[in-house]
Amino acid sequence: MAAKPHINLVVVGHVDHGKSTFVGRLLFETGTVSQQEIDKLKKEAESLGKATFEFAYVMDATKEERARGVTIDLSHMKFETPKYYFTVIDAPGHRDFVKNMITGASQADAAVLVVDCASGIQPQTKEHAFLCKVLGIKQFIIGVNKMDTVNYAEDKFLARKQEIEKLFAGVGVKPTDLNFIPMAALLGENVAKPSAKMPWWKGDTMLLALDKLKEPEKATTLPLRLPIQDVYSITGIGTVPVGRVETGIMKVGQKVVFQPSDVAGEIKSIEMHHEQMQEAFPGDNVGFNVRGVTKEQIRRGDVLGPAEKPPSVPKEFTAQLIVLHHPTAITKGYTPVLHAHTAQVAVKFKELKTKIDPKTGGVAATNPDMLKTGDAAMVLLEPQKPVVLERRADIPKLASFVVRDMGETVGAGFCIDLVPRA
Repeated sequence: MAAKPHINLVVVGHVDHGKSTFVGRLLFETGTVSQQEIDKLKKEAESLGKATFEFAYVMDATKEERARGVTIDLSHMKFETPKYYFTVIDAPGHRDFVKNMITGASQADAAVLVVDCASGIQPQTKEHAFLCKVLGIKQFIIGVNKMDTVNYAEDKFLARKQEIEKLFAGVGVKPTDLNFIPMAALLGENVAKPSAKMPWWKGDTMLLALDKLKEPEKATTLPLRLPIQDVYSITGIGTVPVGRVETGIMKVGQKVVFQPSDVAGEIKSIEMHHEQMQEAFPGDNVGFNVRGVTKEQIRRGDVLGPAEKPPSVPKEFTAQLIVLHHPTAITKGYTPVLHAHTAQVAVKFKELKTKIDPKTGGVAATNPDMLKTGDAAMVLLEPQKPVVLERRADIPKLASFVVRDMGETVGAGFCIDLVPRA
């Protein structure tokens, strides 16, 4: 039987709107988590004075998070529907964890936004809607949750639906691109089975909505890109770089080039899990032997590509950026460290082009003097050493980056356009 297509799903929403409970319920309903595990977690939740938190605990791996009743880090869980195989990226709701939300969402093919029907849109709901849009997510399912707290009233659901449609219209998402589901995740209403409590609802259950998502485009049609994680020299074999294929297909006999080291060679052999293979595909972690390249010529942070379509090395690039945390303000000339794929280089803020309004996605200011925490902007950045970065329209996987300074993540974004090095 052919493997089911895979979809990465990010689940977002304001803290306390039932996001983790929804994910736990979903994993339970699809048979990923057993009744026994849920019973065990229920006991634990009650002992911590957090009754009804059992489903949320499925995702909260650490004791510290359970005690606080807060989701801190990204957890990855897998489940299957009749049509797809999903990996859930549970993105934390708290503001301090927006960075995780960004690094998580940038890998997501679709998003489920969970909104509490009683309390409606909160500041974080707005932020998450904007971030998901900025990160290029095009498919949204809106779970209007906790319908039990509003007596499963259709008018309450419709009022929330209208508000949320308006919010998304503000960031440029059409109502037709949103699939709304009224649900009560804790009780399992409308998650896997239609709810008898909402006879007025003739639409999908959450599980059906997930199966209606479109399969993401395969990265195999793009040029080969493999960021190097390490390079070994193995006696009797030669130079063996290792890394994960992000896009394209790597083949034995292929003529390749490493950038920014600008070294060319030919793929002699490919190995994964100690097995030889003729080809490697996106997602494969491989070691490979290259003819004509020594260990000293290449390093971690280099990116491998085909000789005829080498990786881009920008002299400067325009990026869409979100400032996650800066103690004061970012001004022209600021030089933090850029982290992209496996590379780290200093990068200079050459120009602050425009400030973007996170609620509308429109331009809030041109050539601002500075950027503060929470600002979204278009900026011109200049790497202080050669580094590979691709335009988002060409190879999205190699367009995203984070900037860090003094051990903190300052911002995250992606390359929109670039000027190649001469």
